[in-house]
Order: sequence, then structure tokens, then C-alpha cells
Amino acid sequence: MENNDEFILDHHIRMSMTNSEKDDLQRLARLVEINKDRLQKLETQLQNLDNIRIEQSHALDALLSISEDGAKDAMIPLGAGVQLIADIHADSGAVVDIGSRVQAEKTREEAAQILKNRNKEIISIIEKIKTDYDELEKQVVTLATEFNEKMELIKQQSAENQTFEPTSDSEPRRKSRRRKRGTELTLDD
Repeated sequence: MENNDEFILDHHIRMSMTNSEKDDLQRLARLVEINKDRLQKLETQLQNLDNIRIEQSHALDALLSISEDGAKDAMIPLGAGVQLIADIHADSGAVVDIGSRVQAEKTREEAAQILKNRNKEIISIIEKIKTDYDELEKQVVTLATEFNEKMELIKQQSAENQTFEPTSDSEPRRKSRRRKRGTELTLDD
């Protein structure tokens, strides 16, 4: 019974709304959804960038852990839980991706500096995206609040209209009383 009453109220609200009110609510709802999608995409970008930052930090830590004299029987991870045991000579360098899938051999110090610079850039990008995310989140909250306030106002106006405009379904009919001939009027009349 309650769901039916809600359906009737929602139907009455929709019927009492002007086209401009409907268009405005639809516009707000679309903006909220579009911005929620943008928030989700920014969140995915943040996760991806953070994964890259972590991977680069691990590589940097590994490079810095090699002594200047090299390392004997160092375990080099290949992935999937597999490691290669190798000797690293004092003058051994590292092969670094320098962009566009081009790799170049660098000294360990140069490779470490490249990784440090990349991490600084990624941290800067992450901070910018977080700022954009926070601003967009505030905008979504503002739009959602505006939508809810307008919807509440329309519901209130609709409820007021219902109380002033009785319908045949919402108000029982009063039975008309007939007086018998020759009877006197009473207080009920």
C-alpha cells in the first residue's frame, strides 16, 4: 500500500512539474553522472600512477643497494617469482628506458638519477590530479545538493497543491443528509 502511495505521489509530482523544472532536474542529474564518471577515471589514473611510482621506487632502492664495489651472487628479479643470480661488477651500468621504448646503457648513478627525476614528476602529476579530484568532488556534492533541494521544493509544492485540490480518490464523499418533513433542525444540521 505504501509503495502505491509513493507511486501516486511521484506521479503527481512529475505531472505538476513544469517543463523547465523537468529540464533543469535532468540537466543536474546528467551533470552529476558525468562528473561521477570523471571522478572514477581520475581515481583510476591515480592508482595507475601510484603503481608506477612504487615500481620505480623499488627499482631505485635496488640500484642504490648495490655497493660501488659491485655485488657477488646478486638476485635479480625477472618477474613471476623468478630471480636470476648474477655477479655485478663495480663498473657495470644499467639499461634504462629513456623514452619511446628506446633504451640506453647508463651508469648506476645516472640510472638512479633518472628514476629520482621520474618519481618527482609522477609525484607532481599525482598532486595535480588529487587537486583536480578534490575540486571535482566538491562540484559533484554541490550539484547533488542543488538537485536534492530542488526536488524537495517540488515535493513540498506538490504536497501543498494536493491539500488544496482534493481529488475524488483522496477524499471520501460526504453523504448528504435529508431532512424528514416536519422535523426541526438539530445541531448536526
